[in-house]
Amino acid sequence: MKKSKQGEGTLLLSVILSAPGPIILAAALLYGRSSTQMADFIRRTLEFLALVVSYAVFRYMARKNLMDREKDQLQKIADLFVGGSMCLSGPVILFLSIWSFGQEKGNVVPGLVIALLGVLANGIFTLRYGVLYQKEAHAIFFIQRKLYQAKFLVDLAITGSLALVLFYPGNKGTDWTDFLGSLLVSCYLLYSGYKIIVGKSSEEPF
Repeated sequence: MKKSKQGEGTLLLSVILSAPGPIILAAALLYGRSSTQMADFIRRTLEFLALVVSYAVFRYMARKNLMDREKDQLQKIADLFVGGSMCLSGPVILFLSIWSFGQEKGNVVPGLVIALLGVLANGIFTLRYGVLYQKEAHAIFFIQRKLYQAKFLVDLAITGSLALVLFYPGNKGTDWTDFLGSLLVSCYLLYSGYKIIVGKSSEEPF
């Protein structure tokens, strides 16, 4: 029970810390039109919804005496939301990066700050879920580790892209950097989401 409480607490903290990101980025989009920043807003919104579903599923499973078949069904629902959120955001991100190519980027500072904080938080949660999975081999912990691993790598790419846009405004090269940053985010999310949906999550994470 103690392990389940630790896992539930970590999942709840994930939800709480993920909630401000979409709100801040939505406000930032009123002043900045970077495709990477728009892509990041969509990604974080979908990931937040997936985290809420994962938390709800874990909480329900921890409080009910379910058969293995019922647990598998609930786990598939959580996997579908996590993997689906990643796959859905991919094409939208790619479309936005093409649509806004060459446009004025505006203020990308809020997006850059969120991305930097994301690198730190997602790195910590990746390690945390890895430890939880080693203590209790719960599929939710494994999927969350894969999600946060993807979030960590994507935030690194977004940080680099937005930093170049910030420090070299108006440079034609930053348009391509911004586009390539969005493209990388799109491809990585599609790949990671597909692996989760088709059941690759049964593989050992370490």
